[in-house]
Amino acid sequence: MMMSTHAAPKASLVNYYREPTIREFAAALARGLGASDDEAAIISDGITTASLWWHPGQGQGLEKFFRYHRRVKNGGIVPRATTMWVKEGPAFALLEAAKAFGYVAAHTAMRKAIDLARRSGVAMVGVRNSNHFGIAGCHAKTAADAGCIGLAMTNAGAEMAPWGAKTAVLGTNPWGIAVPRTDAYPIVLDMALTMSGRGMIAWALKEERQVPDDLALTPEGRRSTNPAELIDGTQLPIGRFKGYGLSFMTDVLAGVLTGAKFGKTVFQEETHFDVGHTLIAINIEAFMPRDRFDERLEQLIREVKSATPINPGDEILLPGEAEFRRMRERREKGIPVSVETVGRIRGIAEELRVPFPL
Repeated sequence: MMMSTHAAPKASLVNYYREPTIREFAAALARGLGASDDEAAIISDGITTASLWWHPGQGQGLEKFFRYHRRVKNGGIVPRATTMWVKEGPAFALLEAAKAFGYVAAHTAMRKAIDLARRSGVAMVGVRNSNHFGIAGCHAKTAADAGCIGLAMTNAGAEMAPWGAKTAVLGTNPWGIAVPRTDAYPIVLDMALTMSGRGMIAWALKEERQVPDDLALTPEGRRSTNPAELIDGTQLPIGRFKGYGLSFMTDVLAGVLTGAKFGKTVFQEETHFDVGHTLIAINIEAFMPRDRFDERLEQLIREVKSATPINPGDEILLPGEAEFRRMRERREKGIPVSVETVGRIRGIAEELRVPFPL
């Protein structure tokens, strides 16, 4: 159900929709693309979570179906893929995703990591031959919801140059880390290892917005605040050379180690991205009783929250706290979806003969 319309800056006229509308429509679209009911539920949960948490420039909501539609048609994504456990041990496993939806492959791997960690204490599961897995924090939160600490990482298409260079070799290679809390939202860190991403630069260009000069470089290696000059350039890492180092190591863990593509080869062939993921689950009770962990965690949270803010009156937020507050607000006021996205997704829904509720 549409809730309201307002004009945002420049091009983005936005409509607001109830969470169940987005969730049910996303599942219907996934089924229309050939996904099973279980796959559709996983994809819909990821798309809806992203829509509740994130900025529209990140393109992780219903916009993802533009890619899904194209890649299912060209064979890059295979609904109901025949995945296979290539290797498995007491604390590890390796999944051949067989071009499955990335959300589905990563969810399957994290569930396996949780099951193994309950017996072994810590477990790591690698995935190869997958696709874009959505938001890393969603997969890490799957572990937190099960009472474990979760880590999720993936490699991605080359957008970042090695520090000191101007040729893209590494991806944004995002991380998600989630820590469960009792009677509270989990603490969720979800971050790319670049200051921005090509999608955010493209959004700023469309909106005719300037950007900070530390997000990306022009193709010539210059900094700029003009997104038109940056759209074909390279993304700058977080923390300067430290972010480059983290991205490199992520590609080792998610790409090199799993047997997936890596570096300049991953995410380049439209019909065979061969993305690699690494999912890790840590069973808290293997280290200490859960109530003792909760007590120690809450002490740390109190110390962080009591830090003196630079600007009097400002609140110190935990990782993920802003996103969970945004989620609460959007559950009350609705999830924003641009009119442009609604128009484009209508055509896909009509082609797939999926009822269109937006």
